[in-house]
Amino acid sequence: MQPCWLPKNALGWTSGVCYNRHRVMNCRGRVTLTSTRTVGDLGETLACAALQRRGYEIVERNWRPRLREVRGEIDIVARDGDCWAFVEVKTRRSRRAGLPEEAMTPRKLATVTELAQVYLYERNLGQVTWRVDLVAIELDAQGRVKRLSIVPALALE
Repeated sequence: MQPCWLPKNALGWTSGVCYNRHRVMNCRGRVTLTSTRTVGDLGETLACAALQRRGYEIVERNWRPRLREVRGEIDIVARDGDCWAFVEVKTRRSRRAGLPEEAMTPRKLATVTELAQVYLYERNLGQVTWRVDLVAIELDAQGRVKRLSIVPALALE
């Protein structure tokens, strides 16, 4: 289980290195988001902090199933009161690829739904209330949050 934290500075980084050891700060203290992975890590950290401020309890991050037949990852597993929330985080540096919400396709939602069912099965959680949430984040060129929205209870149509 990885802890959710927002350390010393406003962007959540200390000493210019994130918890996955990606270099993200230059000598002037400006954020240099060098890879998709780094942007995703920053987004997940920001999402955890936002969810915690809303009262969610973070249970796990970056969960992968033990079953080899099922592939994928759930970005954040959390509890919102008695309801389990399986959270997908979509972070964008620009709108060139569209809005973050547009990246949550029906196929991706079906995958997260299947992974949520596997998670509940592996943990013997049986008949619990659960849902799939989305956290959509847009960053500016300096890596600051322009917009962060939490979309609860996504459903397959």
